[in-house]
Amino acid sequence: MSERTIGKTSDARIIYSDIIDMPHHQSKTHPHMSLYDRAAQFAPFAALTGYEDMVNEEARITDSEISIEDSVRDVISQKLNLISEAIKNGVYPSVSITYFVPDASKDGGKYITVNERIKKIDSVGNQIILIKTKGTGKVNETISFADITDITGDLVDYLQY
Repeated sequence: MSERTIGKTSDARIIYSDIIDMPHHQSKTHPHMSLYDRAAQFAPFAALTGYEDMVNEEARITDSEISIEDSVRDVISQKLNLISEAIKNGVYPSVSITYFVPDASKDGGKYITVNERIKKIDSVGNQIILIKTKGTGKVNETISFADITDITGDLVDYLQY
């Protein structure tokens, strides 16, 4: 090996002169990998698939449901009776309803306020059926009486809690 060094430094052409001009081996059983596939081997990957989604879901804040006092529940019931009478007379009032929607994946939920016209007060099913005028789709939204926290509108605003 000493004969292949020039001074104190080695020259790769001299050291590997016996193999440097040999052809590169190509496997007969494994085809040559494309540059795209070779690059994919070194691409970053998510070792914990779904972990980021789980962290984001855990960080998402939900509201806790507030229990409504009986006096407030009575006023809401009176407002529903007024609206029901108006519907019987052919008037479909436009009101603003605030209600609680439970979260499907964790404890709590959120309060939503909708401004729609009421199609029907279903006292048997204990729900309000709205005439859907905003958003996508024509399916009428229903709201359970138990989830309602407030109803406002010209027809019912004189009733106070």
